[in-house]
Amino acid sequence: MSSGDTDAQAVAVKEDYEDKVEVVDEVTTTVPSASELTSEMMQNPQILAALQQRLESIVGSPSGYIDSLPKVIKRRIHALKNLQVESTKIEAKFYEEVHELERKYSLMYQPLFEKRSLVVNGSYEPTEEECEWESDNEEDEEKNGAKDEVNVLAKLFKKFFFPDAKGIPEFWLTIFKNIPILQEMVQEHDEPILKAMQDIRVVFSKSDEPMGFTLDFVFESNPYFSNKVLTKSYQMQSQPDEKEPFTFEGPEIISCTGCKIDWAKGKNVTVKTIQKKQKHKGRGTVRTVKKQVSNDSFFNFFNPPDVPEDDADMDEETENLLARDFEIGHLIRERVVPRAVLYFTGEAGDDDFDEEEEEDEDEEDGEVNDSDSQNDSDYDPEV
Repeated sequence: MSSGDTDAQAVAVKEDYEDKVEVVDEVTTTVPSASELTSEMMQNPQILAALQQRLESIVGSPSGYIDSLPKVIKRRIHALKNLQVESTKIEAKFYEEVHELERKYSLMYQPLFEKRSLVVNGSYEPTEEECEWESDNEEDEEKNGAKDEVNVLAKLFKKFFFPDAKGIPEFWLTIFKNIPILQEMVQEHDEPILKAMQDIRVVFSKSDEPMGFTLDFVFESNPYFSNKVLTKSYQMQSQPDEKEPFTFEGPEIISCTGCKIDWAKGKNVTVKTIQKKQKHKGRGTVRTVKKQVSNDSFFNFFNPPDVPEDDADMDEETENLLARDFEIGHLIRERVVPRAVLYFTGEAGDDDFDEEEEEDEDEEDGEVNDSDSQNDSDYDPEV
């Protein structure tokens, strides 16, 4: 082989090597970086959907999204939680001062509520000026003689139902009937008693006393009990739970206390007497015995269940009864007493309170399950 041929081969090998190097370089430079790969993935809708689905499956779970975060971010989250605890403490203090303002302004409302009571009970007749009120429906009433018809009906109603009526008869009973959660509590045998109710007052605890309020139900003399006033007191707290501070949502009722009703003989509507037949096993003789059991009544409201010191000792039934009781106490304090006339007329909307879903009609509260048959037709109101 000549030197020329050798040189030619060397050049060819060199060129071939350079071509291969170029190919390798081209392959290397086309490998995407991490950022480019991420960008490409983020533009793929299928990949995005899969990532979102996975993220949604772990967010909110204790071992999910938060646990997957880097330690340095978790530390910052812990710092934010500490700030949240401090914020909750300030919020609790805010509500304490709000309660103090409520107590202060309740004294300003009191003269108005006292005058309302006088009008309702017929002790004060409003002047013509005080009775002036432009009805929103005044123009409609004028049409087609509607106003005259209303006047005729009003006269008939007064003549046959409220002869010589003073004030506004059945004011509070009507209010109770217009509020579903209270209407459920009122039984037919409660109505004659509630007709004697003259007023409901809210009395706030004093500034140097624990947070709370008392509902005073004022009655005129009646044949059912001798109490002039029936009371229901509610104890409150505005304090975050040390173990679960983030559950704090403002002041809450923590317990309540009723009062003893001094019932007249045979007039206690919270109990009833039933009759049962018992058969003697040996002789086969049958005798009828009377048994006193609890009876559904609004006035059970004044005999609430006790709140155990340890919440763990509270059974589900007691917990539900107390939750319902606290809801009613809050409703009467916050809505019913301040806006009584609007509930009487029906102008206060259903949005002012939450009505729980109605229970199955086949279920009856206070039903007595006994091996011996029991018939409500044996109900004896005399106890």
